[in-house]
Amino acid sequence: MATLDGVDDEARRRELRRMKGVALGLLFFAALVFIIARSLEESNGWAGYVRATAEAAMVGALADWFAVTALFRHPLRLPIPHTAIIQKRKDQIGESLGGFVRDNFLTSEVLAERLDDANLAARMGDWLAQPENAKTIGDQSAAVVRGVAEVLQDDQIQPGIESLVTSKVRNIPVTPLAGRAIDMAVHGGHHQALVDSTLTGLAKFLDENQPEFRLRLAEESPWWVPEPIDDRIFDKIYDALSRFIADVGVDRQHPLRLQLDSRTEDLAERLKTSDELRVRGESIKEEILAHPEVRAWSASLWTRIKSGLIEATEDPESDLRIRLEQAVSDAGAQLSADPALAAKLDKWLVEAVGYVAEQFKDEVSGLIASTVQRWDAEETADRLELQVGKDLQFIRINGTIVGGLAGLIIYTLSEAVF
Repeated sequence: MATLDGVDDEARRRELRRMKGVALGLLFFAALVFIIARSLEESNGWAGYVRATAEAAMVGALADWFAVTALFRHPLRLPIPHTAIIQKRKDQIGESLGGFVRDNFLTSEVLAERLDDANLAARMGDWLAQPENAKTIGDQSAAVVRGVAEVLQDDQIQPGIESLVTSKVRNIPVTPLAGRAIDMAVHGGHHQALVDSTLTGLAKFLDENQPEFRLRLAEESPWWVPEPIDDRIFDKIYDALSRFIADVGVDRQHPLRLQLDSRTEDLAERLKTSDELRVRGESIKEEILAHPEVRAWSASLWTRIKSGLIEATEDPESDLRIRLEQAVSDAGAQLSADPALAAKLDKWLVEAVGYVAEQFKDEVSGLIASTVQRWDAEETADRLELQVGKDLQFIRINGTIVGGLAGLIIYTLSEAVF
């Protein structure tokens, strides 16, 4: 199993076994030296110093082996009191660890002190301004948008979208809006294009249907009127009407155009002020909203939005993805170039992190404690030993060496005094 520092448990276990072997080897070496020195002590005075040193080294090694082992398990599997401390006090250790983290790390003062000098906003800006990083953030943002769109239930979203659209439309008064639109068109001269188009269409209609009009005149004319007279009457009427349409089309100040402008402005004012027209407009609006085609369109609006979002987020060249990446890059460049903005963001980050820490530090402490409580006692001891057991073996090694030196000093002093 891999850990945060990149060292797996099996590697730690091998290193722990190696260090245990070194410590145990020193104990065996001290025991061997003790046996040899003890056998030579009666005939060689120097052997007493060696024997005392080896004897004290064994005592130190055994004492420190007991102390280190007692942290994690019962030495020699004997239920000696105050041993297997971690296994027995696992829950209290978890509570203490949670309290330690809460009181020493999750405080606004500690976090503010650490974050004040970090220049997070400027560093974030430099990082975001890099094109490859902006692309990464854009890709992740697109993935989030796509994931949210796919997770949302259509049968729950569609009625809400439909209700929102229809309520917004219902809240907009139709006739005053139409009146303001007409005012804008007239004052900007945009309605003249509509008049020109209407006149052009009317002239074309007369030209294309001239035979039909002549036939209709012949049908309506008295039987006793000669046909040449009908022809001359029709030509006069047709030419006069065509010239009139042409005159209105080229003269923007033609009385008919001015009259149309006046009537249009009057209609716009009535649309904005008339209660009768407002009621009629709202009635028409409700009929349109209730039409099956309009209901079907509004009901399918979410489906179209969702489909468009998913399609845009899946396409790296889509306008949405490009805009996301550009927005991230621009934000990073602005943070890098604007110290005042970066300072404001830094202040906000410090306050936000401090607030979150203060609000949830008890929950974090409780999470640590409850997580440790759920661990198996033996497994907890084993995992902690894997983490610190290698270093603890140096206590055994040092105990062997220090014990031997202490024994040598004590034996030397006793020989000198007595």
